[in-house]
Amino acid sequence: HCLSARAVCRREIGCDRGNGYSWKITLLRNYWKSKVKQEWLSGKYSNIPSQNSLPEKSMYPMDVDTWGEILEAELER
Repeated sequence: HCLSARAVCRREIGCDRGNGYSWKITLLRNYWKSKVKQEWLSGKYSNIPSQNSLPEKSMYPMDVDTWGEILEAELER
């Protein structure tokens, strides 16, 4: 789980570790974020007709830089 979260949330995990969080807390803080971020980055939600079509687990609190990564990926598609 740690490696899969780190593959998607390298910056976020590096920041948490730099702030002194343990590996366990870092994983808890970033696991669901990594799942949602990976789905957005993979294009799973690229052609959704409306916000009502988004599944419940499609959103997660993310910082501005993370949303920037997602929007850049959308622009490249």
